Amino acid sequence: MEKQKLDLRERVFARGFSYPSDAELLMLILGSGTKALPVEEIAYKMMDKIEFGGEKSLVDAFLKIPGVGLGKALAVAAALEFGRRRASHLNAVINQPQDLLPFVKQYAFKSSEHFVAVLLSGAREIISQKLVAIGNSNSAIINPREVFFDAVQAKASAVILVHNHPSGIASPSPDDIETTKRLCSAADILGISVLDHIIITKDEYFSFKEHNMLKEAA
Repeated sequence: MEKQKLDLRERVFARGFSYPSDAELLMLILGSGTKALPVEEIAYKMMDKIEFGGEKSLVDAFLKIPGVGLGKALAVAAALEFGRRRASHLNAVINQPQDLLPFVKQYAFKSSEHFVAVLLSGAREIISQKLVAIGNSNSAIINPREVFFDAVQAKASAVILVHNHPSGIASPSPDDIETTKRLCSAADILGISVLDHIIITKDEYFSFKEHNMLKEAA
């Protein structure tokens, strides 16, 4: 079984995380089983608990499986919650900046500038987010090709640009305004709409659209 576990790790490393089944992903999280119950069997029993439910708490359900202690139960439950949170933005409809803020708020706490492109469908549903660039404490170099490559591949109709200001001041700098102009020009050529550029901090945000600056940038 140890050799099987090692082979699984090698296969995933070689082929990527789209390769393993859900049960095999659980095997990677669990790491090992017990003498009485191999990790593969524990993973399948956990899959049953996840798929069929019936318990108020997944942790309590996992603890009923022989060989599963609190550490393994919490690790798997935490991984599931992490995945749920990361995917919660998919298909969300964005009509105003406040609709998007919960899905990008984590960047407001970064100590360096992070520039993100949020891709949207024609119905303004989120398709995906892409972290385009990470800069220093007061700037990030933005390449239009990096911003719009995924948008073209995903056939996105629109994007919302988002970046944080570690300084805590949400107002746009001259560089922010100039960058927005360049990106709007590139988007226009590609037939993609830039719906907004939002600057976020821990306590506030600035929307180019709400301040009627997006038309000026276009």
